[in-house]
Amino acid sequence: MSNNTLGRHFCITSFGESHGEHVGVIIDGCIPGLQLDLKYIQYELDRRKPGQSNITTSRKEDDSFRITSGIFKGITTGAPICILIPNQNARPNDYDHLKDVYRPSHADFTYEKKYGIRDYAGGGRSSARITAGWVAAGAIAKMILQEKFSVDIQAYVKQIHSVSCPDSLPVSKEAIEASIVRCPDPDAAKQMIAAIESAKEQGDSLGGIVRCSIQHSPVGVGEPVFQKLQAQLAHAMMSINASKGVQFGSGFDSVLKKGSELNDAWTIENGQPKTQTNNSGGIQGGISNGMDIYFDVAFKPTATINHEQDTLNKDLEPVKLSATGRHDPCVVPRAVSIVEAMAALVMVDNLLHRL
Repeated sequence: MSNNTLGRHFCITSFGESHGEHVGVIIDGCIPGLQLDLKYIQYELDRRKPGQSNITTSRKEDDSFRITSGIFKGITTGAPICILIPNQNARPNDYDHLKDVYRPSHADFTYEKKYGIRDYAGGGRSSARITAGWVAAGAIAKMILQEKFSVDIQAYVKQIHSVSCPDSLPVSKEAIEASIVRCPDPDAAKQMIAAIESAKEQGDSLGGIVRCSIQHSPVGVGEPVFQKLQAQLAHAMMSINASKGVQFGSGFDSVLKKGSELNDAWTIENGQPKTQTNNSGGIQGGISNGMDIYFDVAFKPTATINHEQDTLNKDLEPVKLSATGRHDPCVVPRAVSIVEAMAALVMVDNLLHRL
């Protein structure tokens, strides 16, 4: 399978570069007869797009899209769907000063050594710009999940740097989208925004955590042993730019508990089996158990910062670099829609397999 393709039954193939003509996606395996809500696809793209607030990159992209195949009168035909998203604010010349320099913690050095050539304009293929196509495909996956399986996916910003949202907080889509940082707790959101603005003023950047929940998942999703549901989800999440770790349920905190404290005891509620707790995060043995699936994705601080840094040029000579360009001081608020999209793609791929 191509390294630009994700999925086995609902497959997406990603294409495009940061400052190329288009980014986009080809979807193969979409069910026929689905009425596409084009406004919903645009809504999801708007949640990811750059330039949406003062704490994101200043690059301005409408992220308007065009579907060139696979639909007839707004309804999917079962044929491959091609979605094109033009790069309207591409400025490749802004990156000429980087053509002979490897930026610290970017893919510059590794791409050039692997392929012998590198698109230095915004990182080219390694840029998070290409995730726009993933989000468009994820929006269609969400439509299928909601219409055919009544599965809902919701993510929010759990933490920025040292500021964290309380675990006990009720979470709603309205509360998440009420803040530019996409944190449902107003007090924590204010502190997060202040932290990002401070880092931006200092020419620095911050990382954080996105929490995602998959609600109303049926029992039995996941394919042991090498296609466990958490393995598929982790693979998708770790494919997102700047992601550095994934934990399910109690995650790394599990090591602080005894088995008697961690085990999810079974009970019957309204005639249905359920667990009294959900430390497993809705997945046991690599298979969904009917409880809500939840996991956290950690994102590192944006690698491009306005500080002088030690690096190397193409001749492997030590040089100093003060990077310029349009970059997010914190990628986490915009990553929320990407995390949801990737979770939706994994879930619809597995559920269509069951039909």
